[in-house]
Formats: sequence, structure tokens, C-alpha cells
Amino acid sequence: MLVENFRPGTLERWGLGPDELRELNPRLVVARVTGFGQIGPYAARPGFGTLAEAMSGFAAITGEPDGPPTLPPFGLADGIAALTAAFAVLTALRAREATGEGQVIDLAIIEPILTLLGPQIITYDQLGELQARTGNRSHNNAPRNTYRTRDGSWVAVSTSAQSIAERVMRLVGRPEFIDEPWFATGSQRAEHADELDEAVGSWIAQRDRDEVVKAFEDAQAAVAPIYDAADVMADPQFRALDSITTVQDDELGPIKMQNVLFRLSRTPGRIASAGPALGAHTGEVLGRYGIGTRSWRRCAPRA
Repeated sequence: MLVENFRPGTLERWGLGPDELRELNPRLVVARVTGFGQIGPYAARPGFGTLAEAMSGFAAITGEPDGPPTLPPFGLADGIAALTAAFAVLTALRAREATGEGQVIDLAIIEPILTLLGPQIITYDQLGELQARTGNRSHNNAPRNTYRTRDGSWVAVSTSAQSIAERVMRLVGRPEFIDEPWFATGSQRAEHADELDEAVGSWIAQRDRDEVVKAFEDAQAAVAPIYDAADVMADPQFRALDSITTVQDDELGPIKMQNVLFRLSRTPGRIASAGPALGAHTGEVLGRYGIGTRSWRRCAPRA
């Protein structure tokens, strides 16, 4: 198994292209992760997740209606591509069990995030419509927004199910909305988002966060506090799931980090290491091929 993310053609220039490697080992699976893929007019361009977030349509639909397109403050497209690459590798390894042969995976970072963005493409293809920025609102249901509580915290409310929308209206003391003809579907409720946001927002603004969350929980309505990292680490649900685990690092000692993404009943797995320091295994790896570290330093290109 080989994973690489050099620009297309780099391994080939080194004489280490997939064709050469698979002559030595036909079972080899090679995952090639690049910004734009191995083919096409942009293949040779430098590519990063930010460009994928821009080109996929993500930035165009993210942000307030009267604001600029908005990029995420973290590696969203990179993370989605990494999870997709893991799935692709597992698929290729399963195929190898059946055929006895490996294959090459061509994964462009611009594609996985594009796939996750929902019906934008088919909507434009069939209706000629482009999705606009709606801030925290949704075209599909309302009320759906973030609301500020009396103590200065924020909560998010979702009413993706009709029964939940009705419970929220009863909770905030506005049951009359439920009898309106337009309240019967999420898309129609979204057309009246101003009215619904005012009703929900004004009720929430008169209460502290914990009171709001408790009231929604008692009403079996959907709400969540908006957390920062400190809140995440203190939350009992994340603790129950062991979402944050402690890993021993050679330099920093015990450190907290996100745990394995899921729980398997028979082979749960664990994070064994935070990762080696840069160059920690260079001597060991090169030594397998009879290359001493001194020789490597002499021939390695300078930065």
C-alpha cells in the first residue's frame, strides 16, 4: 500500500511511477491524492483544500446573504478527501482479495466535497437555479438558525421533522403557527422564516442556555449548544463516547486528541501514537536498503 500526494508526474520522474512499482509487486495499491487529479487541464496546478472549497461550490453557498462567499476556518475539503481516500483504499484492498491484483486510486481533492454538497448540480441541470447563501437558515425547513441566550451563549435549533417543528412552536408559546396552511411543509415554513425566527429567538433570548436546553429536551425538540473546544472536552456525551482520548507523545507527554471515528464491537482499535517527530524513522527505513544516514545527508538536496 502506497499513499502519495505529489503533483502528477513526480513519481514517474523519479522512476517510481505506479507502472514500475507494480511490475515489482502486482498486488500493490497506490493511492494518488492531488488537488485536481491525474488528468485534465488543471492537473499540473498546485492544489490545496482551500481551492477545492472554492471551486466545489461550498464557498458560494456559505455565509450571510449580503456577505461574501465564506471559506471554513479549518481543512474541511482535506478532511473529507482523507476519509474518502480511506474508503477508496479499503475498496481497492477488497478488490485485491478477489482478483489478486492491486490498482491505482486517483483522488482529486475537488471531488469529494463536491459530492457532499447535495442537489446543487441536479437542481441547476433541471431547473437552471443556483443555490444562494442563506446564512444559518435553510431552504428546506424553519425555524432553523442560531439564537443567542440571555447569558450570552448561543444555541442551534433544527426542525427537519414536522413533529419537531410543532413541538418547538408549542414550547415557545406560539401554537397558532401550527394551524397556518404554510406550516405543513418545511419548504413553506422556510418562506416564513422571519416570523418563526422572531418567535423562537425572542423566547430563547429571555432564558439562559442551560434552561433553554433543558426545556427543549423536556419537550423532545431538537437543540444543541454551540460549543468551543473547551465545551467539547467538558461535555458528558463526548466523555461517554470517549470522543477525546489521551495519547502519550514522546516530546509533550500525555496529550488530548480526537479518538477513532467509530466504535467496533470486536476490533475497536485505538490511537497508538500522536505520530513520530520529523525524520525519526529515516535511519531505520534507509538502513533496510543499505543506505547509511551519512550517505543520505551527503546526497540529499538542500532546502
